[in-house]
Amino acid sequence: LRQLIPVPQTLTSPLPSSHSYRGLTLVLTFLSYTSYHLSRKPISIVKSQLHPNCSTLGPNPHNDSNNTNWCSWAPFDGDNYKELFGALDNAFLVAYAIGMFISGIFGERLPLRYYLSGGMVLSGLFTALFGLGYFWDIHVLWYFIVVQVCNGLVQTTGWPAVVACVGNWFGKGKRGLIMGIWNSHTSVGNILGSLIAGAWVSSAWGLSFVVPGIIIIIVGIICFFFLVEYPEDVDCSPPLHHVMTTSEKDPEAVTSNEGPLSLSGQSSVDHSNSPKEPAEEPEAISFLGALRIPGVVEFSLCLLFAKLVSYTFLYWLPLYIVNVAHFGAKEAGDLSTLFDAGGILGGIFAGLISDYTGGRATTCCVMLVVAAPMLFLYNHVGQNGIGTSIAMLIICGALVNGPYALITTAVSADLGTHESLKGNAKALSTVTAIIDGTGSVGAALGPLLAGLISPTGWNNVFYMLIAADVLACLLLARVVVKEARGWCGPMARQRGYVVT
Repeated sequence: LRQLIPVPQTLTSPLPSSHSYRGLTLVLTFLSYTSYHLSRKPISIVKSQLHPNCSTLGPNPHNDSNNTNWCSWAPFDGDNYKELFGALDNAFLVAYAIGMFISGIFGERLPLRYYLSGGMVLSGLFTALFGLGYFWDIHVLWYFIVVQVCNGLVQTTGWPAVVACVGNWFGKGKRGLIMGIWNSHTSVGNILGSLIAGAWVSSAWGLSFVVPGIIIIIVGIICFFFLVEYPEDVDCSPPLHHVMTTSEKDPEAVTSNEGPLSLSGQSSVDHSNSPKEPAEEPEAISFLGALRIPGVVEFSLCLLFAKLVSYTFLYWLPLYIVNVAHFGAKEAGDLSTLFDAGGILGGIFAGLISDYTGGRATTCCVMLVVAAPMLFLYNHVGQNGIGTSIAMLIICGALVNGPYALITTAVSADLGTHESLKGNAKALSTVTAIIDGTGSVGAALGPLLAGLISPTGWNNVFYMLIAADVLACLLLARVVVKEARGWCGPMARQRGYVVT
């Protein structure tokens, strides 16, 4: 299909080198996933407006003294409003988790440019439909649930596609730092989504969804015309995805032992000397084949608990700030952006450290271990003053989102181009979808559990988040031990010890 559907010709002439294409790929995929998260954030901001504290708005204009929730938006005007909010979140996230496992398989077999841009247009449509419920005066729960389910399914087109595009263009060298900076699109999207939603949340909350929906549609159309999926599409050499072994450096060894699949370390000149190789593309990896890649299962389960924590903050932090610190809806939304600002710093820091040390799992574990006591402190002292609250939100955001960002970007790209695949580039999207799909199960559980636990007290919600962080760390123990042995081996050899 990629050969039948050519890259737009407008791209093939003005951009002179692979560096330009790499930059273009980073910018377009950054904007794409920024708009995805921008469209997910409004629901967390609008929750406090769907069920506000009506007593702060003055007397009931309907002269109904028994109705204390007269200003709320039905069906969220009952005492079970937290459970209904949890159902809304869960509808989106369960659909997202289920769809993600399927999405990666389609992403390997369909043109990424079409797949990504089509998903963005549909995503914008369903985001806008949620907001149109305000203008159409809809008060039935099933409407909002159905829209959330559909939006969750179509949003699964985003992550496997953008990670595959970036992985196709960038090798392993500085992948942690590059993708750590690039992954700030998640936090940038959350921040912009909070600010845009906050601008209309108190006046016409429907626009808090309609405007982000329009934005993601526009970005999707831009990606359709300008995104380049593969370096080979514009006669550029593919990047080196792993350190070449001796056999890979020997052209005869590659030809005799591994065949045409081991192409990741060769130059475009090598390709031209083998006329049959460009026509023989490897088959996309199977679901079970992706699970057999070393580290996929461990990082997937770790992400389940790490994403549980991150998405609980994403969907419930503004409401927590309103209930505990007693800020207004707009102020709480603005303050919650500091958690995402910390996430930007955490993602960059995690990528930089893991590049320098070579220990992706160890970096994640250290940040998760430190995050647990920080969450405890934020719940107990984080609201003692605006300065303390700002500092704790940034620190918690960095520690919570740092491992999450590293696993979903650099780790996914590393495993999707693992040396055991022998250069097969048809695994990136599937591996990314498995890891993020498993993580999305946690993303669905977190807000649901928060909705069920929060009526018993916010302390219990934070205990649940701390336990999830500890479990995420424990699940990486085997990979951490393997990394530690890898570090100890060279040190022992330098000191004259025999390593077995």
